[in-house]
Amino acid sequence: MAVEVGDTAPDFELTDQHGTPVKLSDFQGKKTVVLVFYPLAFSGVCTGELCAIRDQLPTLGGDDVQVLAVSVDSVFAHRAWADQEHYRFPLLSDFWPHGEVAKTYGIFDENRGVATRGTYIIDKTGAVRWKVENAIPDARDLDEYRKALADIS
Repeated sequence: MAVEVGDTAPDFELTDQHGTPVKLSDFQGKKTVVLVFYPLAFSGVCTGELCAIRDQLPTLGGDDVQVLAVSVDSVFAHRAWADQEHYRFPLLSDFWPHGEVAKTYGIFDENRGVATRGTYIIDKTGAVRWKVENAIPDARDLDEYRKALADIS
């Protein structure tokens, strides 16, 4: 079942690239969350998208916005990729049970074993205020994120 705008975002706890547990609900009441699911680390489109987020994060809401990026890659792959690309936001491992969080959000591609390109903007109350899903080969547009975040503020 897909998560829709207006739903309460399903809570989860995943491990980041440093081995630290990160829980979605820890940001409730504190920050708006941009939850970005991507298929695989080190792939061309994913690298382009996350580098754009890295470079444009201040224009996406600054300190009031927390990006959480999720894929089925291992913590170890995330660490190597984050170090290589200088990502400072959490890269969360949905490795095991394989794709469980992506499945909860309704964006897991069972045939490929990865998440599709789903993004959810979750407000400080924990409600999904905006979402977009792109096919695996199609990059998302950061200008859409900016517009959605501006409407929430």
